[in-house]
Amino acid sequence: MTATEQKTMTGTDEWSAADARAEAQRIAFGPVLFQACQVMRRTGLMDALRMGRREGVTEADLARTTQLSPYGLRVLLDMAVTGGVTWQKGDRHGLTKTGHMLASDELTRVNLDFVDDVCYAGLAHLEEAIRTGKPSGLRVLGPWPTVYQGLAHLPEAVRKSWFEFDNYYSDRSYPLALPIVFRERPHTIMDVGANNGKWSMACLRHDPQVRMIAVDLPGQLRDLERNIGEAGMAHRVTTHPADMLDPASTLPQGADVIWMSQFLDCFGEDEVVSILSKARAAMGSGTVLYIMETFIDRQRFEAGAFSLAATSLYFTAMANGNSRMYRAEHFEPLVERAGLRITERFDDVGMGHSLLRCMLP
Repeated sequence: MTATEQKTMTGTDEWSAADARAEAQRIAFGPVLFQACQVMRRTGLMDALRMGRREGVTEADLARTTQLSPYGLRVLLDMAVTGGVTWQKGDRHGLTKTGHMLASDELTRVNLDFVDDVCYAGLAHLEEAIRTGKPSGLRVLGPWPTVYQGLAHLPEAVRKSWFEFDNYYSDRSYPLALPIVFRERPHTIMDVGANNGKWSMACLRHDPQVRMIAVDLPGQLRDLERNIGEAGMAHRVTTHPADMLDPASTLPQGADVIWMSQFLDCFGEDEVVSILSKARAAMGSGTVLYIMETFIDRQRFEAGAFSLAATSLYFTAMANGNSRMYRAEHFEPLVERAGLRITERFDDVGMGHSLLRCMLP
């Protein structure tokens, strides 16, 4: 645990003035270090340093491998070594443990590319977004009112980074969530906010008898239908196009389980209550609603809470201007406002997810 994490978790602020000033400079120049690391990844410099292992690599060898000029190589290495990404011993350079994470850790890669491709340029408009409640940064990507209307039309590289970020966390939580959900022995599961169909396909593979109702915007459902069709399971899936923010929209009746994963964090508090009220209207006495979310105050590690708090600002500047990664203490009362009761809570499901089991009162 870093000194920053220790002080955050204990609620203390006992740094010396020199340490506090040093930390402040890391924040001030943080965007510069971020971009330097991305250039190191794209030019192959990070990989070349990684291949040097403990012995390190000379500047001459790095220049030959990357085709970078001596000037370009040195300004990047100066930033990296002072930023704690690389080390230097004599004429040799290598990666620190942090550098190795930047070079080869999958979680770090997904987060870096999401911030770079989806968020970075738009975050320049964060203050405007906070003041207006609109995703002001989204205009750098396109003219849509929210990112969800534009998702099917984003540039391919941006779509790739968005989906990899979205799927990375859920893919590691689904295997742990499936046995919990299938305790209910469901015949039909309604996947609300089905996106590209990852959860629906996981359910179809888990139980060859279960049927799915997939609910989402038409653009997302096109991706789902293609993926489900390629998997040969289209005959077990019914799609229901719906904009859950449309006051006239409803959810179909008849599901044994309603599933919402990483969906409600895409909405503001009143919108969450409205959507859950629509779910309540579709529920019978035995219907179970499962909500899977990553709550800031349910994380085991400070780095997880930090990442979620940062992701909230993506929602502010880029997604819709009014949603966020919630704290459980703020989210759970919204379930109750919608007329539902939480019967069970499961924490540490995969990558920091929590699973709420909800029923009618």
